[in-house]
Amino acid sequence: MKYIVVLGDGMADEPIEELGGKTPLEVAKTPVMDDLAQVSEIGLAHTIPEGMKPGSDTANLAVMGYNPKKYYTGRSPLEALSIGVPMLDTDIAIRCNIVTVSDDNLPYEEKTMIDHSSSEISTEDAAVLLDAVRKELESDIYKYYCGTSYRHLLIWDKGSVVELTPPHDILTRVIGEYLPEDKMLRDMMKKSYDILNNHPLNVERAAKGLNKANSVWFWGAGTKPILTSFEEKTGKKGAMISAVDLLKGIAVGASMKNIIVPGADGTLHTNYEGKAKAAVKTLVEDGDDFVYIHVEAPDEMGHQGSVKNKIAAIEYLDEKVIKIVKEEMDKSGEAYRMLIMPDHPTPIRCRTHTSNPVPFMIYDSTKTVKTADFYNEKEAEKAGVYLADGYKIMDRLLENE
Repeated sequence: MKYIVVLGDGMADEPIEELGGKTPLEVAKTPVMDDLAQVSEIGLAHTIPEGMKPGSDTANLAVMGYNPKKYYTGRSPLEALSIGVPMLDTDIAIRCNIVTVSDDNLPYEEKTMIDHSSSEISTEDAAVLLDAVRKELESDIYKYYCGTSYRHLLIWDKGSVVELTPPHDILTRVIGEYLPEDKMLRDMMKKSYDILNNHPLNVERAAKGLNKANSVWFWGAGTKPILTSFEEKTGKKGAMISAVDLLKGIAVGASMKNIIVPGADGTLHTNYEGKAKAAVKTLVEDGDDFVYIHVEAPDEMGHQGSVKNKIAAIEYLDEKVIKIVKEEMDKSGEAYRMLIMPDHPTPIRCRTHTSNPVPFMIYDSTKTVKTADFYNEKEAEKAGVYLADGYKIMDRLLENE
């Protein structure tokens, strides 16, 4: 038996008035998921443990079968694993977004958070800007490392796990009350604006109608992580397919294989088909037992507040990932079980993550189960299947319960 997770990051939502009180998942044309719903188990899983923040870090750890209460040490340390940064036990890793704050004459504290991703800046552009910051601000205590797109890393030697606010939680808000209490971190953020706002690359970006990537923003501090090997834990040899350093880092920590797909960039127009084909190859040709296909686009569209593009991202997931995986696995003759779900909701209403339970669907190519008519939030709730401990979803997929 082969095992597949298709994770539509942030895919779940809330009823939206302009959609007639329906969610993007209800409105999206998803014929493949709806066909699978006729023969699959559907239910709700609560992936965010009580008292923990609804991040993609805690939620994806849970879907992978790792209890966040036990294994979570912070988001950025997982990203450090992906980037290949060697962390000491005394190091603190901090996510360093390159963001857009308002370009005005107001003091830094009075500026507004415009865009947490700087128009989904390319890794190439971000590397140029981060290098400018590094030349001015890096020291023996604070080291900057380039990641992917707007997502980068600061390592703080002998630092502290301080309270920091994710930029996607404060879109359209004045940033002053959300700045770090730590003076050095706050000062570096303020100085980064002076370094970046009129950088030639940002002048060029503004001329093209793109948001300036004009400030660093620190969040997600944590200590060196220790994860149990996925193979030791489950008995399955696993692989990860994602464009996001967080997921790649979880895979590194879990001693899983990371599969890099050209053109997979975490945006709405990522290489969906390439991810699907790479997943089938690793199962059918390379002999892996398990693959985790992570698609970031629905989450990004939720953060952007774009109903239209969130619906499009869900439709692409159905047509360009799930359809291909199912067709190719059926052709291969391999028996398989496939779990389809989001990690958390990213509602258009608030443009950030919430802790509400998410709909899951488990399809088994060898048997039929009937619990719902369609795959969406309402059908999952009606089905009456509920996992209060979301990290047990992996045992359910692997039939280890």
